[in-house]
Amino acid sequence: MRILLLSDIHANLEALDACLEEAPEHDVVVNLGDIVGYGASPNEVTERSRQVGNVVVRGNHDKACSGLSSMEDFNPIAGLAVLWTRTILRRDNLNWLRELPPGPAHIPGVEGAQFVHGSPHDEDEYLLLLPEALESLDEAEPSLTFFGHTHVQGGFYAGPDEAAAIRPIYDSHGTSEKYVFKLRKNVRYLINPGSVGQPRDGDWRAAFALFDTRTFSVTYYRTQYDLAKAQQRIIEADLPERLATRLAQGR
Repeated sequence: MRILLLSDIHANLEALDACLEEAPEHDVVVNLGDIVGYGASPNEVTERSRQVGNVVVRGNHDKACSGLSSMEDFNPIAGLAVLWTRTILRRDNLNWLRELPPGPAHIPGVEGAQFVHGSPHDEDEYLLLLPEALESLDEAEPSLTFFGHTHVQGGFYAGPDEAAAIRPIYDSHGTSEKYVFKLRKNVRYLINPGSVGQPRDGDWRAAFALFDTRTFSVTYYRTQYDLAKAQQRIIEADLPERLATRLAQGR
C-alpha cells in the first residue's frame, strides 16, 4: 500500500494544490491535522481535505478554530488567526472540523503503524528534540508512528545500536525534490512528513511524504508553489502581515 501523508496545511490552498499535483500514485491519503489556522483559505482547504482524506486526525488549530478548545496556549498572532478563521468558516466545514477524531488512528491491513498529530500519548505535544522523541518511542506500542505538529520534516529512530534524528537532504531550495529513506526492521520510528502550508525548517517549499508498505520506505517531498499568491491572500484578508512574510522564510 502507498500512503500519502499530509500535515499542517494551515489553510494554505496554493501549497496544498501543489502537493496534490506533485504527489505520486497512492492508495490512501492520511491527514495528520492542523488543516486550518494561519492561512487565508480555510474553507477551500477544508473542502479539499474532506474530498481527499481517507484518514484524518485533528490538530490543535482545528480544535481552536472550531471552538472545541480555547486559545490559551496560542501566541497573539495565532490567536488573531483563530478568531478570523472562526468568522470565515462555513457551518458545514466548522462542524466537520469539530467532529474530527484525536489520534492515534490506524489503517486496516497496515500493521505496526499509527497516525497522530503531536505524539501517541498527547495530541498537542511537540516532538522536536531527540530525548523527548526517545521517550515517546519507548512508550509507543507500534514500531512506526507518523506525526506532525512541529512543521519540521524528518523524524527520529531508535534501534538496537543507535538512535538519531532523521533529516532529509536536498540539493537546493529552488526546485521540487524528493528524498528516499529506507526503513529497517527491528527499529522504531517517528516520521514527520513536514508541513504543507507553513514549514519551519528553513525551507519555504511545501512538504509531504509517501509511505510505501511494500518497499518499507518513506519518500519525503518538497515542492514549489505559488508563494506570492498565498501571501497576497493573507494580506487581502487583513490577517497579520507576519503570517505572510514567514512563508518565504520557512520559519
